[in-house]
Amino acid sequence: MFRTFFLGLAFSASVVGPLVQAAERPLDTAAIKTITGLKGTYNETEKVFKVSKPRTDIKLNVDRWSLPPFMGITSWAAFTPAHGATMLMGDTVLLEDEVNPAMSAALDAGLEVTALHNHFFFDQPKVFFMHIGGMGETRRLASGVKAVYDRVEQIRAGQPGPVVNFPGDITTPSSITAGPIQDVFGTKVDSKDGMAKVVIGRTAKMHGMTVGNEMGINTWAAFAGSDEQAVVDGDFAMREAELQTVLKTMRGEGINIVAIHQHMTFENPRILFLHYWGKGKAVDLAKAVKKALVAQQSVK
Repeated sequence: MFRTFFLGLAFSASVVGPLVQAAERPLDTAAIKTITGLKGTYNETEKVFKVSKPRTDIKLNVDRWSLPPFMGITSWAAFTPAHGATMLMGDTVLLEDEVNPAMSAALDAGLEVTALHNHFFFDQPKVFFMHIGGMGETRRLASGVKAVYDRVEQIRAGQPGPVVNFPGDITTPSSITAGPIQDVFGTKVDSKDGMAKVVIGRTAKMHGMTVGNEMGINTWAAFAGSDEQAVVDGDFAMREAELQTVLKTMRGEGINIVAIHQHMTFENPRILFLHYWGKGKAVDLAKAVKKALVAQQSVK
């Protein structure tokens, strides 16, 4: 979304020149408050309107200490005028069973999900932070934020405490048949103790040197369990422009996202990594991951 918008902006700038420099229209803060149902604060210096939603419903202990929402468990979304539209950035506090439904709500609403990680150690229950972004019309962005927060409330209304596992079982010991998985990916699959793993490398530049698969620039998928009751976990290596496409495809196939972050600094192109976990029939899981790989390759 950001990339497409700014490519369009660059073209417009080449045509209209100084018109791009025109003063930004003020934010419709009333619409943001009405749509999100949240109060907000406006920073005149930065031209930013921010709404927040403390997670007062979470009784969080960190390092054997009861953590107040003020100490970092408040979801927020900030809006600012940008090139004739509105830019959104935010951070959303989520329990484990809220992450993937909230992510799907954000993606379905046209928002971008840009990071997913933890902020604490020894936290009970475990809390994750999902960063969101977007560029476009103010009301649409505010509606996206509202959809994310509403989805969290729906989950907690049906299940006051977080669940402790994803649906589905994993057979033990493992007895994965590697052949069908190899057929799906069309590349060599390594097998060990009834498990199967495929690794697909790519390259980047770091410190003037080309680095690739063996240095960690790779996408991989590992399968365990049985052919009928399997689990897949792995990592996707993506350029920034590919992240949203991979996310949408994986979530559309029912694969759970468990982390989005970087592994390196000063690499070119910048590579992001997405860790995932899925359960189901082994060949169906392989097809889901393969579908995301194909979608990734279609991004220019």
